[in-house]
Order: sequence, then structure tokens, then C-alpha cells
Amino acid sequence: MIKGHSSHFILLNLSVLFISTSGVLGRWIALPPEVSIFWRSLIAIPLLIVILKWSKQSLRPVFQWQPKLILAGLFMGVHWVTYFYALQWSNVAIGMLSLFTYPVITAFLEPLFYKTAFEKRHLFVGGLTLLGVYFLVPSFALAQTHGGALAIGIFSAFCYAMRNLLLKGAAQEQSGLQLMLFQVVIISLCFLPFMSFEKFEMSIPFWWALLFLALFTTVIGHSLFLHSLKYFTVTTASLMSSINPLYGILIAYIFLNEIPHWGVYIGGALIIFAVLFENRFSR
Repeated sequence: MIKGHSSHFILLNLSVLFISTSGVLGRWIALPPEVSIFWRSLIAIPLLIVILKWSKQSLRPVFQWQPKLILAGLFMGVHWVTYFYALQWSNVAIGMLSLFTYPVITAFLEPLFYKTAFEKRHLFVGGLTLLGVYFLVPSFALAQTHGGALAIGIFSAFCYAMRNLLLKGAAQEQSGLQLMLFQVVIISLCFLPFMSFEKFEMSIPFWWALLFLALFTTVIGHSLFLHSLKYFTVTTASLMSSINPLYGILIAYIFLNEIPHWGVYIGGALIIFAVLFENRFSR
């Protein structure tokens, strides 16, 4: 049982590593967020179909979950586009800070969704995570645009929490790949109208970045995260994915030269402790 738990924990962290690339890519791709999200979703569709066909899985979601999947797709689309706006209005660290209020939001919402008891430790772990992410931010002397980025990032976090909670039940019956296929179809349809009036220029580097975003961040990362909901509560999976900012800031340092400061070490230590603490209890 412990070995099984460890493997699920490793896969969850692998999903978080892939998802964390969205911070750097969302800030680097100089396109309107609606355009980026449309192409991210559209490119992911054939990739998911090929993988599902190769693994002999159905392309159609279970009928009883379709209404929730549509709603989850809408929440996911809003989450992606608002997160990209938060990144473009500030930087990767502040975008991550706002987004990672979602484990705390999830901790309060999950008992309401599934009529379960509220776990006091989740509030402790969530608060510790937020404190850790706070230390990751280079400066809290926010400019006006940074304040707007925080606000829209927190709204993005709420949408992400809602999407995960909606799919908890569906994840017990279907694979993460199946769930992601239905969502990216919904998202593509929702953002298709923006393509007619948004002004943008595509370059070869952008196409490569969007392909990476579709394949590794979306198809692999988010599918693995949904897979983890078979074995963890939504709150536990969200809290343990809080190591995402560390991955994101490290990637931002390597590719965007956003140099981490001394607070990264304190924040990183707090986040790692929180993740290991939650992992200990989730066994």
C-alpha cells in the first residue's frame, strides 16, 4: 500500500512539473491570452485522440458526466486565460502567488461539494503554502498592474478549484486523457470567436512553444493531475501540487533570467515541508 501511495505521489509531482511550464510559456508567448488558449486547446485535440486511440480508450465521455464536463471545461478555459493575463501583467512569481490560493479555496469548498468533514490540517498546510509562495515573490511593493494581476490570478485560482472539484467523481470512472479531450474541445469552441477580431502575428518560435504547451503541459501534465484524483482527495492533490511555484521559478530562472532572491530558499523550505507534511497524512 505504501509503495502504491509513493508511486501515486511521484506521478502527481510529475504532473506538477509539466504543469509548471505554463508559467514561463504564458509569460513568454507574446500573443493575446485568448489566442494562446485557443491554439493550446486545438493542438491538444489531435494529440489526445492519437494517444486515446493507441491505448484503445473511448473518445466519448460517460453520458452521466457530460453536463459536469461541459461546466468544468468552461471553468478551465476561464482559468487558463485569466492566469495568462496575470502572468503578462506581472511576472511568473506573482502569477504563481495568486494562483496558489487555489489549494486553500479547495480546502474550504470540498467539504461543501462532497459533504465531508473539514480537515483543520488543510488550513494549516494551505496557510503554510501561501506563506511559502509569499516569500518566493521578489517584492510585495506591488505596482498597480501587479495588484490587478493578483486579483485576476485569485479569480483564476477559484475557477481551477471549481474545475477540479467538478471532475473528482468523473475521474473515478474515466482516464485523465478522456476528461482532458472533452475539456479542450469545449475550450476551443469557446475561444474560436476571438480569432476573428484579435490582431496577432504568429512566428515559428510561438508555434513550437504552443506545441510544447499543448503536449507536455496540457496533454501530459493535466491528464496526470486528473489521474491523481482517483487516489487523493481534491484538497490533498491541490496542496501537494503546491511545489509547482518552485518548479516554475526555477524554469523562469533558466529560460527568462528571472533571478530568484533569498526569499526563494525560505519559501521553498516552507512549501516542501507543507507538501511532505500533507503526504505523510494522506497515506
